[in-house]
Amino acid sequence: MALVASTFIFPEMGLHDPAALALSSPVFREFLDNFDGYTFKYPRTGSRDPFVLDENISMEASSPSSSRYKSVEDLGTPQDAGEKVLRQYLTELMSTRLGVRRESKVLSTSSRVADDGKLYYQVEINIKSYANNNELAVMPQDRIAKLEWDRRYLSVLGVENNRLYELRLQTPRAPSSRRKRTSAR
Repeated sequence: MALVASTFIFPEMGLHDPAALALSSPVFREFLDNFDGYTFKYPRTGSRDPFVLDENISMEASSPSSSRYKSVEDLGTPQDAGEKVLRQYLTELMSTRLGVRRESKVLSTSSRVADDGKLYYQVEINIKSYANNNELAVMPQDRIAKLEWDRRYLSVLGVENNRLYELRLQTPRAPSSRRKRTSAR
């Protein structure tokens, strides 16, 4: 999965020569999960604000007892996989609060054969959350929906040992404008 991150994720983050950086660099830390059998490298938190909850990277793996994936093509086309990933995100982000509405769309999907000879799918999604300022108001004009958050999700899907792995990167939709506002304070 370190190869996947260096091939798919790091170019999206604007890092130059990501393959070289991912191999051996003080810029990245390595995460090793012996239980699920994967490892990936990610940027050190020195360059990122740990208090910004909109930014994170994680790995999801299908259950070894209930999945028998041979290839990422078992999900269908990259577009089919994009719709499945979008539905999964919307399920995970479901809110029980009154007056919350989500807008979502698949921004892009692609497939690529990496240096390891395996096929990977990349899916980019945008989800916006709107919340009413007064969800208990009786009159509709008293319930004004405001943008709560606007996030970009980048997922890379791959198969190994009959399991589906999904490397996830989450960022604010416009991270550069957010950093400018934060640094101006």
